[in-house]
Amino acid sequence: MKETAGSSKMSRIRRKKLFYCYLFILPQLVLFLAFTLYPIIMSYVYSFYNWSGFGPLKDFIGFENYVETVRDPLFWNAFKNSFIFMFFLVVIQLPLALLMAITLNSNWLKGATLFRTLYFLPVVTTTAVIGVVMRFIFGSYNGLVNEILMKIGIIGAPIDWLGSMDTALVIVIAVGIWKTFGMKMVYWLAALQSLPKELYEAAKVDGASAVQSFRYITIPLLLPVGSVILLLSTVNALHVFDLVKSMTNGGPAFSTDMVDLYIYRYAFEGMGMPRSGFASAAGIFYGIAILFISLILGILVKRSGGKKAAH
Repeated sequence: MKETAGSSKMSRIRRKKLFYCYLFILPQLVLFLAFTLYPIIMSYVYSFYNWSGFGPLKDFIGFENYVETVRDPLFWNAFKNSFIFMFFLVVIQLPLALLMAITLNSNWLKGATLFRTLYFLPVVTTTAVIGVVMRFIFGSYNGLVNEILMKIGIIGAPIDWLGSMDTALVIVIAVGIWKTFGMKMVYWLAALQSLPKELYEAAKVDGASAVQSFRYITIPLLLPVGSVILLLSTVNALHVFDLVKSMTNGGPAFSTDMVDLYIYRYAFEGMGMPRSGFASAAGIFYGIAILFISLILGILVKRSGGKKAAH
């Protein structure tokens, strides 16, 4: 009887703990269901209707929204710009962030904490505010960049950096690299600080130079983490909205238009009535493309992790 009573008491304590665990999880679960899962499911439903976002769903049109998305040259223009933005952000930013992380991780550098803070400040600054400020900095007449370039004699007349199709996307990419540079640097810095120092000490004893240590120790050990950083950076870079919205609003002539901005324009700024059904179809189509890329990068991450385990 004593054992039964003890077991019953333990069972009540366990049920009580589980109750409080689920109670604390409940608010997060409700928010997830209401603001994440439900909108995702309904986006698929809306994509099959000619729906403005107001009133009941009545006009079922099947896959017509998807067909119109595929046939719209402006969608493919935004699609192309999104991938150009992602490509240069990843190709330029990740190596530079790695070099900066190695520098900040060095023992000889004084004031490393200050430099880390300075490089990370743009990350915590509101993107929309940065976009507005950059619009003034690259202004065509009294912009800071034009003023400096004219004073040192590089240009003779102001350049409309954000008003030209030749330079607008380049400026947006440059600002995007600067804005998120600190986050990638922190990723690399955390990875570098997790590497075993014993390997470097052993290599130093064997007469290996700093370049050899970097090539034969740092790079192989960073590959698995680097694959994850590549995956995160790629997916994040494919979703750019607030920076472009505040800097160029997709102009000039849609030369800086991105898919997120394209979807927003149809969902909330449609000519006449918004087209939420069409915007949902475009978003799902783009989401599938990102999912495909994520799966490929995920396979690379898994393989690099397997190689590390094998070693």
